[in-house]
Amino acid sequence: MISAFTGAVGTGRVESMGTIRAKISLMSEFVSIRRGWFRMGSDEGHKTERPVHWTWIDTFEMAIHPVTRHEYGLFLRDTEHEPPREWDNPAFHLRDQPVVGVSWFDAQAYCVWHSQHGTPVRLPTEAEWERAARGGPDGQRYPWGNQIPAWVPNNGRGPLEGPWAVTLGEPNRFGLFGITSNIHEWCSNWYDRYFYEAPPTLNPSGPPEGRRRASRGGAWRHALTIDRTAARSSLDPSFRYTDYGFRLAR
Repeated sequence: MISAFTGAVGTGRVESMGTIRAKISLMSEFVSIRRGWFRMGSDEGHKTERPVHWTWIDTFEMAIHPVTRHEYGLFLRDTEHEPPREWDNPAFHLRDQPVVGVSWFDAQAYCVWHSQHGTPVRLPTEAEWERAARGGPDGQRYPWGNQIPAWVPNNGRGPLEGPWAVTLGEPNRFGLFGITSNIHEWCSNWYDRYFYEAPPTLNPSGPPEGRRRASRGGAWRHALTIDRTAARSSLDPSFRYTDYGFRLAR
């Protein structure tokens, strides 16, 4: 069994800048998502996914895995930031599980901390996330094709006892693990259910204001733990739900 992260939170432990940077360098790995057009949205899902429209995304990098509990624990130790919801719940205690119970504001704080010690990182936009999840080809229901892959626990049926390890399964064509499954992942932009009716064509960053932040992906505690690449979701940015985490972009 993989051991849980046991470092204390809020101990005031001070580490050198070099030590922090060395640890961060061993954290999230990134892959390049090549620039290009893709067909964003779906005709088979909710009306908020329509109409399907051509979207251009410039080259960017996406983290291979969501931020893990272990990685988030380093952030907590260094900053004494308030821990996520149910941080001590044994169901979320393994170091290679995705961190959950974080708000959009928590994810932003992590990005600021991470950026102070290395290459600047951020949350992906909703359009970047969908481009990355599709893995290149357009029109497929999931990142791996039109069927739920065999490695997804319980054939994608939930709820489960907790999220699975971020390394489980096979990557999509861009090399990303677990995207669209396991946890909802925060995106950077505001959510607008009508945004697809007249969206910008080039690098859309979402509406200028709103009440909820966009999110993507299925989640371990739902009846279906994997979702289609085009499926949209959203949440109040201050809420901390135990099926919400995040993945970095840069």
